[in-house]
Amino acid sequence: MVCPGTIISGGEVRRSILSPGVRVHSGALVEGSVIQHGVDVGRHAVVRNAIIDKNVRIPEGAEIGLDLDLDRERFVVSEGGVVVIGKGQKVE
Repeated sequence: MVCPGTIISGGEVRRSILSPGVRVHSGALVEGSVIQHGVDVGRHAVVRNAIIDKNVRIPEGAEIGLDLDLDRERFVVSEGGVVVIGKGQKVE
């Protein structure tokens, strides 16, 4: 489900919910995720099985939800393997 005001500019979105003001740049993939208002998914980034709160910027080439051990060092990961990134949190 993609809300009005979302821009998917050459990226791909599968089985996800994108709030208004979300931008998915070229070559990026968002799959099985809930993305809140104002999130920017950089070029060639991958976001899989994640909940991302407002105003988070996913940088170019970042990988979220692919290596859960690495994700646990940076974010909250549920027992079921869902990565949660809080409001305004910095992603590197």
